[in-house]
Amino acid sequence: MTREARVRISPLGGVGEVGKNSTLVELAEEMLIVDAGVKFPETELHGVDLVVCDYSYIADRLDSLVGIVFTHGHEDHIGGLPYLIMQLDPHDPIPIYGTPLTLGLISVKLKEHGLLGRVIQYAIRDGQRSRLGPFEIEPIAVNHSIPDAVGLVIRTPAGVLFHTGDFKFDPTPVEGRTTDNERLRQLGDEGVLALLSDCVRVEQPGWTASELGVREALEQLIGLAPGRVLVTTFASNIGRLREVVRSAHKLGRKTSIVGRSMEENLRVARDLGFMNVPEGSLVDLRDLNDLPPEKVVLLSTGSQGEPTSVLSRIARGDHPLVKIQPNDTVIFSASPVPGNEESVARSIDNLFRRGARVIYQMIDPRVHVSGHASREELKHLLDLVRPKYLVPLHGEHRMLWLFRELAAECGLPRENVFLTEIGDVVVFGEAGAQREEPISSGSVLVDGLTIGEVTNVVLRDRRRLAADGVVFVSVTLDRETGELLSGPDFVSRGFLQLSSEETDGLFEEARERVCEALEGDQRRQPDVNYLVGKVRDTLNSFVYERTRRRPMILPLVTEV
Repeated sequence: MTREARVRISPLGGVGEVGKNSTLVELAEEMLIVDAGVKFPETELHGVDLVVCDYSYIADRLDSLVGIVFTHGHEDHIGGLPYLIMQLDPHDPIPIYGTPLTLGLISVKLKEHGLLGRVIQYAIRDGQRSRLGPFEIEPIAVNHSIPDAVGLVIRTPAGVLFHTGDFKFDPTPVEGRTTDNERLRQLGDEGVLALLSDCVRVEQPGWTASELGVREALEQLIGLAPGRVLVTTFASNIGRLREVVRSAHKLGRKTSIVGRSMEENLRVARDLGFMNVPEGSLVDLRDLNDLPPEKVVLLSTGSQGEPTSVLSRIARGDHPLVKIQPNDTVIFSASPVPGNEESVARSIDNLFRRGARVIYQMIDPRVHVSGHASREELKHLLDLVRPKYLVPLHGEHRMLWLFRELAAECGLPRENVFLTEIGDVVVFGEAGAQREEPISSGSVLVDGLTIGEVTNVVLRDRRRLAADGVVFVSVTLDRETGELLSGPDFVSRGFLQLSSEETDGLFEEARERVCEALEGDQRRQPDVNYLVGKVRDTLNSFVYERTRRRPMILPLVTEV
């Protein structure tokens, strides 16, 4: 296989996990990225706001990047773009490609970070082919839980790749757009070298339910509600938000948006023609005060229980404009992303405490359906596309494994299905497929506005603080002789719940131990760093001996 006829596929995220989807495609010396998403942090990542892909491999070869193509506008596919730009720090604007709605939602994100001028945007549409260096891309319409989603045909000298993006085969989509079966069949007839496919719902048998059923269920629940209705879902679920507004108008209710991200997304969708709702059906939140509760619907962010989200604030009772009232109905029209179950349950509990009637998927399964293909749909995809090779994407490892078994049931040899980890490299060409050495990759943690500064060492310290607390110890020493002049004095936070007498006794004994260590040190060096280490080591041993805990010890040594 000559190098020019070889195409390399490397998942930068989205395998072995759910979130931060991003895939690198390389041909000779040219690179193309498909999607750049984020992932919400697990509970053990204390203080971390987001997790994004490590793009250091691209940063070292930035001149070879021909563009970034996006399949749709969900956070786990577009939310990492600002941080990608910050990691790359390009001198020239980066070309990005997406459908009009996807680019509109990306623009909102880039504007928030002051990075809108760092990209050049190119709109792509179904059936239109675009040349990006040695790659030719063609979008194919797919149905998902956001409008304007596409799969991507990527034509290369080595063969045709098809990246599905997120998809399902919904026969009755509310916006009238379903996955283009006929075009996929034609693509299969043309010949597909490798299929790169979403498989996050492979564990579910059958076909994923239609979005039409959710619209009917929400309309019924709104019609039966005795007072206000608050519906929470993803801010990017434009189609569902639109249908709630239409249903509310049909039932004689006005709808208002609570949450800045949702307001921005709907503004973009409305400007691009994806939010066609009756005139006057959407009103400002402050204008609802004059309406009776049974005439009001609220759409809110916070379906994942994020602590700072609008819904969490409402559930805690500290939102300035929305307070839960008797007869309010709150509908969670979303399922928890893995890792968010506890925070979602907490929001639901708080809403119940405040007197709301809460409806969520375990109570009424009709209020949400997935936007991803289930097992039979994945079989249908394989039957249409008939790829030579398969690389499962967008799923935890068990999902990738199950998709390989499903593909084998459909006649694809197991050795032609490549299960990958982040950074793995699979090379395809006319002569076959093989693995190569992985590229540098991984996760970068975002804490506030800092990127990559939260290292494993920082996380270890945060875990220790969360688990065992902190003990501050201050001592004053003679600058010349190193003689102890005062202290040690102790302050602890999050360490042990003891009575004042028990605490005084423990710290008195610790004081004696530190004094003995300092006074018994024959070196008597007035070296601050040495003395800090001496105090820390002494206290670490003593505290563990007495309590079997390892709080963070922070010595403060003052010289006079």
